[in-house]
Amino acid sequence: MDDAARKTALRMIPYGLYVMTAEHGDEIAAATVNWVTQTAFAPPLVVVGVKVDSGAYTVGRAAGHFALNVLGKGQQGVAFGFFKPAEKDGNTISGEPYRKGSTGAPLLDNAIASVECRLVEVVERGDHHIFVGEVVDAHVARQPEGRPDEAVLEMKELGSNVFYGG
Repeated sequence: MDDAARKTALRMIPYGLYVMTAEHGDEIAAATVNWVTQTAFAPPLVVVGVKVDSGAYTVGRAAGHFALNVLGKGQQGVAFGFFKPAEKDGNTISGEPYRKGSTGAPLLDNAIASVECRLVEVVERGDHHIFVGEVVDAHVARQPEGRPDEAVLEMKELGSNVFYGG
């Protein structure tokens, strides 16, 4: 396989940006993720690729639940802020205010929407494992104008040198 072609082809898949959060006991984790999709309507299921050596993986798996906080247009700074390990300080995670959702997962106050998920399966393949989450609660902070999928911050909006995948 031509490595350059593989990398370029896989980077053509469009990605929205989300902050996955989880809390278990005294441990809290938050990470910018982009390998996310809905996979079923009934029950509503989402999947997210989570790097196996990350805090989001360890804490999310231990907690048995997680939240996906949807980032909106103009929230590039939030996305960059969660590229590094999260730090809790009072009611903020890495400087972002949050509250606990119905599952106990942290919900970012400034996210345009969020879904809370019960972790129902982990598919263990590669350097990212797949978390399968059943959506048990959903929150919309701001109703989008037009198509909901056009309100989401996309990877391409982080600049021409930021890629993931390939």
